[in-house]
Amino acid sequence: MFITKKHLSRRTFLRAGGASIGLPLLHAMVPAATALAQTAAAAKPRLGFFYLPHGAIMANTRYGAEMNRWTPEKQGRDFDLKPILEPFAPHRQCMTVVSGLGNRTAESPAVHAIHPGTWLTCVAPPRSQTPNGGVSVDQIAARHIGQETPLPSLELATEERGGTSGCDGTYGCSYSRTISFRTPTTPLPMEADPGKVFEKIFGRGNTDAERNEIAADFNSVLDLVTAEIKELERGLGAEDRVIVNDYLDSVRELERRIQMLGQRDLSNVDLPEIPVASPAFDERLRLMFDLLAVAYQTNATRIATFMMVAEVSNMSYAHIGVSDAFHPLSHHADNKASMEKLALVQRYHSEVFAGFLSKLAAIPDGDAGSMLDSSIFVYGSNMSNSNQHDSFPLPTLVFGGGNGKVKGNQHLRYPDRTPIANLHYTLLTRAGVPVDKIGDNTGELAEV
Repeated sequence: MFITKKHLSRRTFLRAGGASIGLPLLHAMVPAATALAQTAAAAKPRLGFFYLPHGAIMANTRYGAEMNRWTPEKQGRDFDLKPILEPFAPHRQCMTVVSGLGNRTAESPAVHAIHPGTWLTCVAPPRSQTPNGGVSVDQIAARHIGQETPLPSLELATEERGGTSGCDGTYGCSYSRTISFRTPTTPLPMEADPGKVFEKIFGRGNTDAERNEIAADFNSVLDLVTAEIKELERGLGAEDRVIVNDYLDSVRELERRIQMLGQRDLSNVDLPEIPVASPAFDERLRLMFDLLAVAYQTNATRIATFMMVAEVSNMSYAHIGVSDAFHPLSHHADNKASMEKLALVQRYHSEVFAGFLSKLAAIPDGDAGSMLDSSIFVYGSNMSNSNQHDSFPLPTLVFGGGNGKVKGNQHLRYPDRTPIANLHYTLLTRAGVPVDKIGDNTGELAEV
């Protein structure tokens, strides 16, 4: 039997002028008569860490189980879903609820000032205005599985910063505005501008002058590569042509939405210090997730961190019927009405994240199945009861199959105050990242 099929490189890019666009995984990238798992097209692990400030409404209030909106009552498989977790029902098979975790390194009178920055380092920083904590787990992973992609890691946010109490006279602002540390003394800024995120992924230019020059000569990144796209499609099968067309349509739609955001003239608007709820926040949050999905799909990056809302955020949520600002609402003082509204906000975050998971579940990823099947995501907070600012028990979820290395469909209950570093250590090893120790971790969580 003679096999003459040619295959595209997994790193194929469409290039013209100063622009380049990565491609999703195509059948044409797999050599003839070769299993995907034996090629460069084999699914690689993707890691994501999605941070929510201000904890969750759990059972650790004066009302106990009566007001629990997070922790399942049943352990093991086929656990029950409380209101905040209900949106994840379609993804139960790849979902693990991890209970009993704590983070002693986040315990401090500074509360908001160090909660974000210690979530992924699990190192208690010394008293200093200069950052000097630990390396975050996303950056440990980036050193080992992020170097084959254009972006070793991607750091995202929806707000540049929260209220002033996110900074502290002892620790400064370094630990409250990011969850990612490249080195103990190098915090990585979280990018809250969708346009700049788009540029990072597609290389549209790094300054206003560069972007304006490109925009003056070309209407769209995709227009630059039209000829190359047509040439590529002539060598693809029907199934691959559908994948390419669907993918390019998604990129065009993202570009259109970003352009619309940038066309709003706010120069004559007196913006209030505390943001009012508007479709802008909801759109920005969803757009950031869409950008991240494309970044994963095109192999622009395999590692991402995302502060879905800023620490000490004063964002309000009128679009879901909650007009209170987020941070003041988190100080609910055990008021049932306030706690119910806070639970609605936390459920909304779950709904948006569940939509992101659904998008990845619909994207094929070789032998792994879908992009969600080949990913490992941590979703949660470094705070528990926001009214008390404690760091136990931490609301923590794991999603994705990790290329068959993560079980899913479990509620695991560990002994009280098991270090969350144990989970981080476990997930890095499942992703194939060599690591000896993370922060204060004491071992592996084998059941995950």
